[in-house]
Amino acid sequence: MTAFRIEGWQAWAPGLTDAAAWQAWVAAPRAVADDGTLQPDCAFLPPLQRRRLSRMARMVFNTAWPLCAAGEELPFVFGSHYGETTRIWQLLGNIAAGEPLSPTAFGLSVHNAIAGQWSILRGQHGESTAIAGATDTFEHAVLEGVLQLAAGAPAALVVVAEELPPAAYAPWVRDVPFSHALALRLGHGDDWRLELSHRAEEPPCAWPHALDFLRAMLQAQTGIHHACEGRRWTWLRTH
Repeated sequence: MTAFRIEGWQAWAPGLTDAAAWQAWVAAPRAVADDGTLQPDCAFLPPLQRRRLSRMARMVFNTAWPLCAAGEELPFVFGSHYGETTRIWQLLGNIAAGEPLSPTAFGLSVHNAIAGQWSILRGQHGESTAIAGATDTFEHAVLEGVLQLAAGAPAALVVVAEELPPAAYAPWVRDVPFSHALALRLGHGDDWRLELSHRAEEPPCAWPHALDFLRAMLQAQTGIHHACEGRRWTWLRTH
């Protein structure tokens, strides 16, 4: 069992850019239109730095940035089941066309690239972690953040993001209805508890775990369950 407090949150999806929009979404969850063109502007960064960020990186920066004060050093946990699928698809297209690969594009396609960009652009020198799990990547990322608290960190940033992948991935990727990112600032406390148990396979959640948790949190639910490959995660709200 792990206990923690959520000191702040930010989320982004196409057309869902503030707390009021997310409150409306959780009241009536639905798939939102996502043609891959809408992305956060990240106006808090200089233009040159913004241009180097992929759409997924912008989603991460847009949600995490407001949760970390200027000059504050916090452990950073980035979680994504699929990672930079759009960038990787473009690289595969280059290979198929017999074109040379951009070393920069290749370097930024690896799973820990966004965590590295965060460290560089924020001037962070502490721990950063990149996690790729199954459909319960969100739970694994939060668990890592709580472990950072247990190691002595005053708070930890956890960001989980998924980008709607190119259409060619549709037969295999069915759990990303639209691009989205959720950032949580975790602190010490016992407002929330996360428990893991093992049991026979249960039906999957109707929404990505991060979005379903956001729905439960904003609706002040006291508990929800998420299942994945025999793992049963129980979220309990104690305060």
